[in-house]
Amino acid sequence: MENHDYSNLDYDKLKKQLFFNLAEKKAIKDLNIQPDAFIPVLFSLKFGGDWSFKTQKLAAIAVKEKITRYNEEEGEGYTLERVTLFVNPQVISTQGKVLRLEKCGTKNERELVERPFYVELDAEDIIQAELNPSTMTIILKRIKGPLNFEGPAAYGISHEIKHLTGCEYTGKFIWEFKYKLEG
Repeated sequence: MENHDYSNLDYDKLKKQLFFNLAEKKAIKDLNIQPDAFIPVLFSLKFGGDWSFKTQKLAAIAVKEKITRYNEEEGEGYTLERVTLFVNPQVISTQGKVLRLEKCGTKNERELVERPFYVELDAEDIIQAELNPSTMTIILKRIKGPLNFEGPAAYGISHEIKHLTGCEYTGKFIWEFKYKLEG
C-alpha cells in the first residue's frame, strides 16, 4: 500500500539528508576518529556556533570562524565557515581581557563575562572543516597545533573550555545594566 502523505519534495529532501548522513559517517571513519569526538563539528555545521562535548574518555570542542571572500569588481562573494575541532584540548596560553555579553544554551539570559582576547590552543588531534557555500563543499583536513586565535574565536574557545571543565561563569545580567540617554 502506497503512502501519499509525503510529496515528492519531502521524499527528495529525506533522500538527500540520508545521503548526507552516510557521507558524515564515512568521513568520520576515513578520519579514523571516535564518533563522539566529531559531535561538536556536526553541531557547528548544522546549527552554527561553537560546541563542546565530553565523555569519561575524551573532551572535544569545535570553534567556528567566519571568513568572507568578496570580489569588489564583480560585487559578490561568500562567507566561508572554518570549524576547527580539538580533541582533548589543552590551553597553552591566554592574553588580554575582554568584557562581553554571552548567552549560553543552558542559561535563560545573557550575562556579562570576561574572556581572553588571545588564546593559544593545542590538542591530541586537530581537524579543520571548511564549509564553502560557493562550491557547496565541506573540506576536512587534519592539521598540526598549536594554533593561535584572537577575538571572537578566542572568546568561543574560552567559553567551550569552561563547559568542559565544569566552571561556568556567573556574571552580571543584562537587566543589571542602566540605560543612559545622551543628547
